[in-house]
Amino acid sequence: MKKLIFRKILKDIFYFFLLVALSVSLIVWVFQAVNFLDIVSEDGHSLAIYFKYTLLNLPKIFSRILVFIFFVSIFYVLLKYENNNELIVFWSNGVTKRKFVNNIVLFSFMFLILQISFTSFFVPVSQDKARSYIRASNIDFFPSLIKEKKFIDTVSNLTIFIEEKNKNGTLERIFLREDINNTKSQTIYAKRGEIITVNSKTYIKLHDGKIINADNNKVDTFSFKETEIDLSKYKTKTTTYPKIQEQSTADLLKCLLYDYNKKILNSSKIEGKKIFKNLEENLESCTYNNMKVFFAEFFKRIYMPLFIPLLALTSSLLVLRSKDDFRYNIFKNIIFLIGIFFIVFSEITVRYFGVDMKNNIFFLFLPLILFVLIYSSIFIFGYRKFNK
Repeated sequence: MKKLIFRKILKDIFYFFLLVALSVSLIVWVFQAVNFLDIVSEDGHSLAIYFKYTLLNLPKIFSRILVFIFFVSIFYVLLKYENNNELIVFWSNGVTKRKFVNNIVLFSFMFLILQISFTSFFVPVSQDKARSYIRASNIDFFPSLIKEKKFIDTVSNLTIFIEEKNKNGTLERIFLREDINNTKSQTIYAKRGEIITVNSKTYIKLHDGKIINADNNKVDTFSFKETEIDLSKYKTKTTTYPKIQEQSTADLLKCLLYDYNKKILNSSKIEGKKIFKNLEENLESCTYNNMKVFFAEFFKRIYMPLFIPLLALTSSLLVLRSKDDFRYNIFKNIIFLIGIFFIVFSEITVRYFGVDMKNNIFFLFLPLILFVLIYSSIFIFGYRKFNK
């Protein structure tokens, strides 16, 4: 009987969590997808790239809201059970409040594993995959971005200005400037032109113009009747290099192990150099100056999920008082505020992770310390009647 009633309440928590988490994730995803429209409107990528990129952001959104939704799910279901007098079934079947809380906490470990799986694997992989679509994409929508009397700098190192754009697609009085490097540039003027696509490559075909090549103080000018410029060779301004959040947890761990095991690596200088070289090839920003960022990202993926059992314990403390208690409303509000405080606290403290290993270890054990303090104060040193 005890197993059946526990199975029912745990199912209710899980189904409520799943419904709310998916609903909130989709709502957030829609708003975020709107913000990502500049991938098409400003950067010239295709709609297919846009949808792939935005869809791959769903795991990140889900992982960001998981902890909060989990806390709210337990809190809501327990309130519902208390208001419907369904918790009496547990007490009448010999379930102590301590055992009830223990089962809720054990149930939370499933979400702990789920969250660590998302933060350590699914999110970095999906984010890197999304970035790979941007890296491999050409500027398919570039022709549609061309506007009259507007400077277009969608691609890197190239600026285009069109005086007039006819309905048939012909461009009038065209100005192009390419910054080749710090000292070298090329400026092109043309009376007219058009944008053409050949074999998935985009070109701008120019007629009757001049090309001005500038290199320091040296300037060369020559005229042309017709010329073509391959726009596909230019890279988009969209960020294409991997960000820290997109690096795999294994690569982050390698960097951290390298940083903390220099003495071991230095015992074999050749081996140490080989390992560091391989890390740099796989993770370009794996440098000493970025170690604080790497520590913060690595421990954040592990640290945030550790608050899930603490939040499960906090929300399950609702069973310590009955709705018939005149202080019940105040008590449930306090429990909710404590849970929100822990969530905010976890977001704030994650910023303090860095290269100081002592601080990192302290913060990692902080959720466990808080859990033990709350659990022991309630069920060991106080409220002894709830053990019966």
